[in-house]
Amino acid sequence: MYIRPVHAEHHLPTLHAFVRSNPLGILTTAIDSSSHHFLQSSHIPWLLDDGGAQGLGVLRGHIARANPQAKVIIEELTNGPSQASAPRLQKDVLVLFNGPAHHYVTPKFYTETKPSTGKVVPTWDYAAVQVYGRATVYFDTTDPATDAYLTKQVSDLSQFAEGTLMGYNSPWKVSDAPSNYIELLKKAIIGIEIEITDIAGRWKMGQELPEGDREGVVKGFEQLGTPVAQIMAQTVRERAELAEARKKAQV
Repeated sequence: MYIRPVHAEHHLPTLHAFVRSNPLGILTTAIDSSSHHFLQSSHIPWLLDDGGAQGLGVLRGHIARANPQAKVIIEELTNGPSQASAPRLQKDVLVLFNGPAHHYVTPKFYTETKPSTGKVVPTWDYAAVQVYGRATVYFDTTDPATDAYLTKQVSDLSQFAEGTLMGYNSPWKVSDAPSNYIELLKKAIIGIEIEITDIAGRWKMGQELPEGDREGVVKGFEQLGTPVAQIMAQTVRERAELAEARKKAQV
């Protein structure tokens, strides 16, 4: 992802909060295969744990064995050199998290520059966080480590989604389903744990614009009146204020 300095976000707590609020990340792998595409991507709900060797955090997720991406991953790990510990992919993987709101920005919003010079073009505003890391994969159904990982993963993910995301006081729990049914489903998935080696975000919200244009963008979104546009207006304003605060802190 291209991250201009003016749009960049490197504050780790902010990045972690974004991931936890938008946990459906797109996992991308680049693995040679004779039967599947080299590049594979899947939408996966992730859990983010603090820590990791570099202190940047650890992502935990799972995907279906029937997924071509899972098949490519298993193929590489099965045919590659044996590993004493849980199998780890040799190449880094990428996970991209997108914000809940993004929007087209019309040149009509640029109320300062458009009338004076006309040198304006459309753009698209959005927020996203990209994560690079090393993936450990739990796919061997005969390995107790795989069973332990998947048991914890599905339980933790359900608890997070039911409690944190949905806010239920009486959340659904994995134990509510028949145990033999859960065991059967666990055999149909593989676990993926990513130790984060690099994480960065881009909030492309017009921080580089003159104040008049930026206010025009905010007012333009507000006048649209849609839920997404309201979120965009608020985010553009918040990011402008943050950019100004950071400039003053550097003086």
